[in-house]
Amino acid sequence: MKWSEVSIHTTHEATEAVANILHEAGASGVVIEDSVEPDRIHEDRYGEIYELDKNDFPVDGVIVKAYLPVNSFLNETMKELNLSIEGLAKFGLDVGKNGIQTNEVDEEDWETSWKKYYHPVKISGRFTIVPTWEDYEPVDSDELIIELDPGMAFGTGTHPTTVLCLQALEKYVKPQDTVVDVGTGSGVLSIGAALLGAAHVHALDLDDVAVVAAKENILLNKVDDKVTVTHGNLLDSVKEPADIIIANILAEVILSFSGDAYAILPTDGLFIVSGIIGQKRDLVKEDLIEKGFEIMESVLMEDWVAIVARKRGV
Repeated sequence: MKWSEVSIHTTHEATEAVANILHEAGASGVVIEDSVEPDRIHEDRYGEIYELDKNDFPVDGVIVKAYLPVNSFLNETMKELNLSIEGLAKFGLDVGKNGIQTNEVDEEDWETSWKKYYHPVKISGRFTIVPTWEDYEPVDSDELIIELDPGMAFGTGTHPTTVLCLQALEKYVKPQDTVVDVGTGSGVLSIGAALLGAAHVHALDLDDVAVVAAKENILLNKVDDKVTVTHGNLLDSVKEPADIIIANILAEVILSFSGDAYAILPTDGLFIVSGIIGQKRDLVKEDLIEKGFEIMESVLMEDWVAIVARKRGV
């Protein structure tokens, strides 16, 4: 079978939105080539990064790659992809060059070549993300391993916004907490919360593909006794109270349901949000304060922001 490798040159800000559009078009995984990756300072004691060649990465921005089957619908799919990405502008996202290229590859090449990008990555004091095909022995006795298969999920769990969220969960989740994960995607944040001792995690996503992927990853990590995955739009279907609501999602979407989050949380409950590009940090903080939250911390990583807000007492 022939596959078309679709490469989209976009901005850091639009990366996750473009990746989601590719998933909705039928891609089962994406490869992200980030222009800043070769210049990052990485710890090499875990064996996760090997001598990166700058020639393998774009000069600026991000290239998001996905693989779609070559069939009679491909041309129409490409047109829809282009329109969907151009439509991100109405959400305030700068898509940059939005250059789209295609390259035909054989199935046997595609099935193995993309795996060379992924190795175990320690992303916080306790969490290590491990691809399912890698053998990995924990370095520390309290290390928490999250296994992911990027081929069936929405990435490897190492994007800055995901890392920020997992680090926040590591800091704030207490045993017996109830956590709601809005826009769960691969389910990685729900898995993290469960491994940290949360009594119950309610994971939601509007995308049917995400719901399936999250369920598979949750089973893979053996936390299905603690995590429930449902199809839902933001907090519309959530009726039970929660100690923590976490959302790694676009800033504009956070603004649209922050009031609902405030209503569900008890006094001192936490609203942890990321997916926020640096330039929109103040916009989100001001909205949360207006809704009745107190900002506990705001953390920046590679121009992405995570905010931890606490519901103040009435």
